[in-house]
Amino acid sequence: MQRSDKYEIISELARRRGFFWPSFEIYGGVSGFFTYGPLGAALKRRIEEKFRAFYIRPLGILEIESSVIMPAKVFEASGHLDHFKEPMVECSKCKRKFRADHMLQEQAGMTDVETEKLNLQELMNEIQKRNVHCPDCGGNFGNPEYFRAMFATTIGPYSEAVGYGRPEAAQSIFVEFKRLWEYTRERLPFGVVQIGHALRNEISPRQGLLRQREFAIMDVEFFFDPEEPECTKLKEVENEKLRLLLAEAKLRGEKEAIEVTVKEALSKGYIKTEWQAFFMVLAKLFLKEIGVPEDKQRFIEKLQWERAHYSTQSFDQEIYLDRWGWEEVSGHAYRTDYDLKHHMKFSGVDMQVFKEGRRFLPHVVEPSFGSDRLVYIVVEYAYQIRDKRAVLNFPRDLAPIQVGVYPLVSKDGLPEKAKEVFQMLVSKGFTAEFDESGSIGRRYARADEAGTPLGITIDYDTMQNETATIRDRDSWKQVRTEIKKLPELLQAYFRFEKNFEDLGRLIKG
Repeated sequence: MQRSDKYEIISELARRRGFFWPSFEIYGGVSGFFTYGPLGAALKRRIEEKFRAFYIRPLGILEIESSVIMPAKVFEASGHLDHFKEPMVECSKCKRKFRADHMLQEQAGMTDVETEKLNLQELMNEIQKRNVHCPDCGGNFGNPEYFRAMFATTIGPYSEAVGYGRPEAAQSIFVEFKRLWEYTRERLPFGVVQIGHALRNEISPRQGLLRQREFAIMDVEFFFDPEEPECTKLKEVENEKLRLLLAEAKLRGEKEAIEVTVKEALSKGYIKTEWQAFFMVLAKLFLKEIGVPEDKQRFIEKLQWERAHYSTQSFDQEIYLDRWGWEEVSGHAYRTDYDLKHHMKFSGVDMQVFKEGRRFLPHVVEPSFGSDRLVYIVVEYAYQIRDKRAVLNFPRDLAPIQVGVYPLVSKDGLPEKAKEVFQMLVSKGFTAEFDESGSIGRRYARADEAGTPLGITIDYDTMQNETATIRDRDSWKQVRTEIKKLPELLQAYFRFEKNFEDLGRLIKG
């Protein structure tokens, strides 16, 4: 298998096995929209729930849910109406539109650093100088212009009541800050998360789940007193290492990240706030938990002209993908009091908090993850070939189907017994699948390709002594155990309290 083919192989597997595929295919499709099938929807839910369990609940972070459509005034205050735009060029021949900076990066080998700070005229100059043409028909590009990457609508029947689909989930948290502050009994620090859909009207999305027009996002806003910025959890992570590619190094043309401890990164001023460093460590550990090794991760600092308008310091957490190279999976921004200050100004509502005889606006650090990107990343890192067969080696707590139940043959009462075991497992809360189609080897292969960690086979011995065979997806080893013990054993296995070898008596595979 060649490197450049892995994305296509995974995309084909995802379509065939019901993970994800481009939406509206019967009408020719619309780029930037994807549909999740049964396995993909389950995988995405498990990733989001693991995020809650790993990243959210241990810190007591609050979760809210709010509207995807918001009035224009919100985004006027946040600065998105002024700043959320991308440079676009149109082919004079086929009329296709593309992002100007992406064309320079893809065809002329320029980098983000080189294209991000160019204005429209400078982009045009580079396009002409480097002989960049339409990738579809080879035509020339016209002059670049800015395109606002937000979906606009009207709220109700009045054309003047303009609304926008939110491009991030964060603004709802800032707009509702006063009520959330009251809910916390007016204590700092505290965090709020929103997990939900966002909309960005991308000019030419072409990277599958990595760049969509409608996507799921997990935004955490963590509020703290700027005069008491110390992270109470820092001691737990200060010796953890982070791989950083700093802004100054990028300007010098360096491409290799340095590895430093959190303690060193803070003492040398690489990271400006302790809470920011803490959440970056959590992001690294979370990605490791879902299957991405540390040496395939890095944090790249954004230059001043690359940062969002609200950010004083930003790092993108990037992971390495087979086709795309280094791609962002989460963003970490120090937003200071920018958002609360602007919403206070535009709404006329005082957003300040009172503490120890003074009034002030809290500062904010923001870790932000894309759920859809995580889905693709988990699938790519789980994908492997074993004996010419595809296996999705998901972490056991992410697998869409936990257990497959199979009668050895479709006769002699084995299917009925297998269905009985299947129903018992479902009633105990397991996500199980019953399969009696084809040979047992084919069923094992289908389960491996879907990432199912365990297969339970009902055979003739089952009818004699109420035992069953459990097969491991990763090692293909088998153990035998009593059926009545299955719920307890499987619960311990999926809580990582037992390994496969603990589930029964090892037998020949």
